[in-house]
Amino acid sequence: MNHRARRTILIGLCAVWSGIVSPLVAQTEVLRIPASRISDSGLDSLPFDLRRGIGPDEAAIIATYLNPALRSIRDRRGLAAAQLIQAGILPNPQVTYSRDYVTGGNTAGTTTGYNFTAGWEVTALLPLLPKRTAARANVQSVDLDIAWNEWQIAESARLAIYRVIALRDELASATEADRELTQSAETLKRAVEAHEKTMLDYAAAESSSQDARATALGLAQDHGKQTLGLKRILGVAPEAEVRLRAGIGLPSHLNVPSQDECVEGLENRRLDLLALQQGYRSQNATVRAAILAQFPKISLSFAKASDTTDVHTSGFAVTIDVPIFDRNQGTLATERATREKLLDEYHQRVFEAHSDIATALSDIRWLNREVAAAEEALPIFERLVSSAETAMRGGNTDVLAYYAARSSLIQKRVQVVKLKEQLLEARTALEIASGRFIPSNRAVHLK
Repeated sequence: MNHRARRTILIGLCAVWSGIVSPLVAQTEVLRIPASRISDSGLDSLPFDLRRGIGPDEAAIIATYLNPALRSIRDRRGLAAAQLIQAGILPNPQVTYSRDYVTGGNTAGTTTGYNFTAGWEVTALLPLLPKRTAARANVQSVDLDIAWNEWQIAESARLAIYRVIALRDELASATEADRELTQSAETLKRAVEAHEKTMLDYAAAESSSQDARATALGLAQDHGKQTLGLKRILGVAPEAEVRLRAGIGLPSHLNVPSQDECVEGLENRRLDLLALQQGYRSQNATVRAAILAQFPKISLSFAKASDTTDVHTSGFAVTIDVPIFDRNQGTLATERATREKLLDEYHQRVFEAHSDIATALSDIRWLNREVAAAEEALPIFERLVSSAETAMRGGNTDVLAYYAARSSLIQKRVQVVKLKEQLLEARTALEIASGRFIPSNRAVHLK
């Protein structure tokens, strides 16, 4: 992501939500996640006029800049950079200076004596290189881990957009059914008053109307909660207005790569696995530093002195720690155990990634079939409702059969939307597990 694109994005954000996000933007760093993991189009061609509404790609970028959870995660980078500085610092030399004053006794021919000593621990150079190697690898590991968290936030924002759209579509179907059934119940009520219909007919219509109203109210509540969840993941205040771009729909089918394509290059693609690899390299260098630290500490010092008889001397001293009790064995054992833990965690994460990919691919294949079957069944339910209505008006069936058919049609429409939502959730799971962005079908963006 270049600085020009980043500056354009931030200007757009400030223009729309200046009173809400400007304090956050000032502290935001350059994203470490590649733009290709967020969108299948380049940032320079990605429309970003928030006044027209946002889509999944825009939501992903906004969330990675403004989500407060990422701020504390990014602070780890500063800590790692400080540790890199510390790893390259050598111990200070020690300088001692003293004077001996003649204060009494036979002072004839005496003078003031002094002692000057300068020393330094030379063995501090031994673990310097592996310590710096460990610190540099740790910085890279932290950067990759931050990018992994940024990408997960981006995926969550994209999915939150689709969930809002799904609930919006479900709510639209339920609201339309509520309105039609309310009108039907009022019509039947007037017909009962005119003695053209029975109370049983009216009771059936009123019951269906109440059920539709309860369904619509429940979906409206869910839609409100999901909208607040979207604002939370975006990092904006609950009272902020977030418009969705028109023309965003849900897919009926997703084409996905094969299992082999998703697994190929997985360990060099998934950001968390790359972070663990750098973490293992860092820990391996830390183990080497602990091994070198077992070498006895050696300090060299040089001295220049003069006693009270005005005799001047120069010399040197070598100080060596005798490793009888402390051979750095505790630190070495701890670092080796930590390295083993990191390796086991890496293998576990790789195993889980393979399993998650297989599960997500299986879910997508089954959901493709379920969505297709549900959409094929919709016209059948619509014809059933039409036939039941015609038969009811002709007196060939009771009103209960008609409203049962209407209820089944509403449930089937809601089921289709829910299946499409599950299809997108499975795609998100596949993207996270495989570490790659999977372009959506055109049906996702255009109704």
